[in-house]
Amino acid sequence: MSVTINDVKKIASLAYLEFTPEETERYCGQLNQILQYVEKLNQLDTSNVDITYHPITYPDVFREDEVEPSLPVDQALRNTPDKDWQYIVVPKVVG
Repeated sequence: MSVTINDVKKIASLAYLEFTPEETERYCGQLNQILQYVEKLNQLDTSNVDITYHPITYPDVFREDEVEPSLPVDQALRNTPDKDWQYIVVPKVVG
């Protein structure tokens, strides 16, 4: 499988991009190089390679959920421009 100049023009059109003729030729060549490399990868024998979802295992970086006291209501609402009791009043957005 190879990419043609018309393929690059079609992709550019779909992405709303405009390329000069020189750019179109350059991108066509680059895409063909990428496809050649991927084809080499497809030829590799990976039957003895274990399936991995991520090559590196990371330690658990999540902390335990802990209940902590929050701001008092009056302090949380101190800088709001408009409030009604314990709620922030915002302009109506939907008709």
